[in-house]
Amino acid sequence: MEEHARFTSVEAEVPESLSAESWKEVLAALAEADRFGLLATCRNGRTLWATIDKPVPTTGNVRGPSHQR
Repeated sequence: MEEHARFTSVEAEVPESLSAESWKEVLAALAEADRFGLLATCRNGRTLWATIDKPVPTTGNVRGPSHQR
């Protein structure tokens, strides 16, 4: 898991033998993400990744820099 300014990213290796029930659970968790994918290579196996966007802060003045009073 890595924190970035605009999102949080998660990566996990997927074992070769994953049951159908486990896949269902993984897919249910991925459905909550904003973006996700599966990287599969013959060298490195399979890696699932997902990103979750962070809320955009709101400001009182959207036209310019905000000033604290």
